[in-house]
Amino acid sequence: MDIKKRTKYMREQPLFQGMGFSKIIEFSREKQSIKIEYIAETRHCHSGNIVQGGYITGWIDSAMAHSVMIPTDFEFSPLTLELKITFLKSANPGIVIASAKVIKLGKSIAFVEGILTNENGDLIAKGTSTNKLVPMPKQ
Repeated sequence: MDIKKRTKYMREQPLFQGMGFSKIIEFSREKQSIKIEYIAETRHCHSGNIVQGGYITGWIDSAMAHSVMIPTDFEFSPLTLELKITFLKSANPGIVIASAKVIKLGKSIAFVEGILTNENGDLIAKGTSTNKLVPMPKQ
């Protein structure tokens, strides 16, 4: 995967635009990991400028999915079978970083961990997912 091409692709997608996607900070095929920067905006917040939990979940889930897609050269779509998010601190408008890594990548199932931090490195939430690997449609 070329980081510039993937960043460009994600910036053009309405889903990622709505999520406040900023850039891919780094990824490693060998380590099966990724870091993605998002901009939490007031439109992502509810009372008191606190980011709604669905966005936090989406940021972590997206990073976890990409951590699976990178080592498989985007041949598989990781469909979520199970997702658990633990919220540890409120997120507020500003930069947030979703990081994820594959714990185990099998032939048909992947186990993944992810976290979300603010720009100061404070842990906001952590998550795990179990994903079924489904071949991407041929284009």
